[in-house]
Amino acid sequence: MEKKAQKITEKLLTKLEITPKTLEISTDDNSIININLQLDDTDTGILIGYHGKSIAALQLIIGMFLYKQTKTWTRVTVNIGDYRQKRQETLEQMAQNTAQKVKFSGEPIALFNLNPFERRIIHTCLSENKDIVTESEGEGNNRHLIIKPKNILPTDEPQKP
Repeated sequence: MEKKAQKITEKLLTKLEITPKTLEISTDDNSIININLQLDDTDTGILIGYHGKSIAALQLIIGMFLYKQTKTWTRVTVNIGDYRQKRQETLEQMAQNTAQKVKFSGEPIALFNLNPFERRIIHTCLSENKDIVTESEGEGNNRHLIIKPKNILPTDEPQKP
């Protein structure tokens, strides 16, 4: 499966006229194919895209090509440079800061424009916090994350950060 993912990724990057400095592919314990790319700075921004939308699309496209070849759905993650690590650190810091605001204000706060991967990071980061609770609400592009005190009534409206 890794060899197929490598061929697909190389072919796709060739079509985009992008030559990676390095391309590493591995499979983790959960059978997720991890693709790590090191690119020139100009190509990095293009492939990550605004709020990571291009990197998410790249993952989807590679996953779809893999499915078409193998008839098996395989989760694919693409990391360019250290984008995923930096984004995770940023989201964890945002989660902690927002949790503090919620704890001291007693008011829920909604976080918008997060993709499922980003919402999952915040849920995980705050799962051990005894003072707050997180939940996702909405559908599709309107899905958002609510951080609220554990003792809040369900009729309270979240404030925007």
